[in-house]
Formats: sequence, C-alpha cells, structure tokens
Amino acid sequence: MIIMPPSAQERLDRIEQVLAPQRQDLLDHPVYQQIGNADALKVFMQYHVFAVWDFMSLLKALQLKLTCTTVPWLPTDNNLGRRLVNEIVLAEESDEDGEGGFSSHFELYQTSMRQIEADSYFIDRFLQRLDNGRDVTAALYEADLPRPIVQFVTNTFDLIASDNLCAIASGFTYGREDLLPGVFQKIVAQVNQELSGSASKFVYYLDRHIELDGDSHGPMAHRLLSHLCGEDDAKWQAAEDAAVRSLEARLLLWNGMLDALAY
Repeated sequence: MIIMPPSAQERLDRIEQVLAPQRQDLLDHPVYQQIGNADALKVFMQYHVFAVWDFMSLLKALQLKLTCTTVPWLPTDNNLGRRLVNEIVLAEESDEDGEGGFSSHFELYQTSMRQIEADSYFIDRFLQRLDNGRDVTAALYEADLPRPIVQFVTNTFDLIASDNLCAIASGFTYGREDLLPGVFQKIVAQVNQELSGSASKFVYYLDRHIELDGDSHGPMAHRLLSHLCGEDDAKWQAAEDAAVRSLEARLLLWNGMLDALAY
C-alpha cells in the first residue's frame, strides 16, 4: 500500500487546527472591551505600534531571502517567492494613505497616534537608538520599554535570526496576515462604536489592513508558505512551531496591554 504524502492544503489545515485555541483566545481577548475611550486607546497604541513596526522587519527578512537587494543585481532561483513577497512589500511599505499620497503602514499608524494624541515616547526612543547604530536587543533595553513589548519584539527577531525561511514565512503568515483581519475587525467595531470620528485615521489603517490581508495578502502568504515548504516534513514542522510561538507572543503582548490598562 502506497501512502501518499499530505497535500499542501492538508498541512495548512493541520497548522490551523493546532492554532485554533490560541487564535480564538486572541479573537475573544478582553482587551478589546477596554479600548472604548480615548485614554485607553492611547495606551493600546503605545504598545501595538511595536507590532506594526516589527511586522516590516519580518517582511523584509523574507524579501532579503527571496530577492536580490544588492548591486550588481542577480536573479534569484525562486520566481514565485519573489513575486509574492514583492507584491506584499509594495502595499505594506508604500500604500495609499487615504489623502492622495502614499505611506508605509507604520507611518500611517504614527499619523493615527498623533491624531488622538497618543504618547509616542516609547517607540520614538527605541527608533532613535536604532538610528544611532544600536542593535535591536540593545535598543530594546536602553529604551527602558515595558516587558511585554520587549518580549514580543525579541520573539520576532529570534525568529528572523533563526535563518529558517519556512519558519519566518510561517510567523509572517499565521502571526500576522492570517490573524490580523479578525483581530482588527474587533478593534474597528469597538472604536467606531465609542469614539466616532475622533480616531478616523486609525480606523482607516485598520480597514486598509482588513481589506488587504483578507482579500490578497493572506492568501498570498499561505501560497508562499506552501511553496517554500513543499513536501518536506521537517520544513512543515518548523512552520508549525513558529506559528505557535508567534501566537503565544501576541497573547503575551495583549495580556500586557490589559495589565497596563488596569492601572
């Protein structure tokens, strides 16, 4: 009897089954019920902006591995991977800003923080240290950031440092693109109900992510992960492990936000 290897969809389904309890915990997290006023939303954004920032580092790690970013240019051997990651980068790094221009999603988030007068001290201090040449680990600790932020960003950069392409792609897929539409829908509903137009730029950022991730980036990320892992059991296991760690890190960040809101 010949046992056929699982199809890519079956392997994706297995990862989703493993992640289902954590994913539901994130979708049902009590933090969403706590951001119904401007002061609470400001605290949420002080923490969440770090996840928006390190999203781009995770994406750029994929781009560095799948494309040529040096001169002289040389073609890489992964045509599909190049196409998928570059298309995602285009929108994440230079999307429509809702006002006739273009912006990265991180910069959109910074703009939305300014609109509601959220304190950007944590992220500004961290980025300043990076700009001064400090590595991520040093910048995290020198900026004296809350522990949940340090843990979350450290998990992301540990994943990048693993140099495991399938693990990085899985963290990007399941910790970001697959998860965020559902999470952001919860936040949009709460913000729209309680804050009306006072956080319009934040709502634009959320709606844009819901649209892109749900309609195109999510499916592209799944396709990329399937393409990279192929039929290699070890690669799929690395992908599953990375996905679990990514959701665990998100839960810790969300719990940290909830604790901060309690004070």
